[in-house]
Amino acid sequence: MQMVDEQGWWVPARPGSDEDLEQRLAMASPSDTARGMFLRATLDAVRILGDDDAVRRCQRASGEEKLVDFFAYPVSANLRMVFSAARMLEARYGGIDEALRQLGYKAAECFLASTAGLALQLLAGGDTSRLVGNMPSMYRASVSFGVRSVVWTGPTSCRLTMRREFMPCSFQEGMLLGVLKKANARGARVRGHQLSVLESDYDVAWEA
Repeated sequence: MQMVDEQGWWVPARPGSDEDLEQRLAMASPSDTARGMFLRATLDAVRILGDDDAVRRCQRASGEEKLVDFFAYPVSANLRMVFSAARMLEARYGGIDEALRQLGYKAAECFLASTAGLALQLLAGGDTSRLVGNMPSMYRASVSFGVRSVVWTGPTSCRLTMRREFMPCSFQEGMLLGVLKKANARGARVRGHQLSVLESDYDVAWEA
């Protein structure tokens, strides 16, 4: 359940906190699933940013012993994995927000190296705008939850909206920056705005 103040305004939990995780888990249903490739990408990111012991601890936190790329797993497993990883990496990156951002960034790199990620890049044909514009389709093919859309605000800028998105805002910022890096976008900038527990907007821009 979302926390609100006396005026009815949403009160955000501290990112990465137990309260933040519990709020997200409370809103998840058994039908909210993510493909195994996303969980595997997170584990690959932990392996790059941490070590094999961190990978084993994160997988135990998820409750899933074996991950298959195109199987559907509860989003709750992915949430527990990401939050566990962020807490382990918090000291290294100077805070939970940056740890989440780094996890998202590396997860994007790992996903784009997968079969599905390579197909997405092939469809974009090296065009950054097309790659960013195809991201809602990527999510639809990979997770069962949420609605995402892109509104272009200029030739090299847009606002990406995410509704009923379970991953934290900082993680998504990292994901988007990772996608832009893979597209060789110069001067890439992503600024997230958390509107409620499962609602966020992202201003995305790069140099022409």
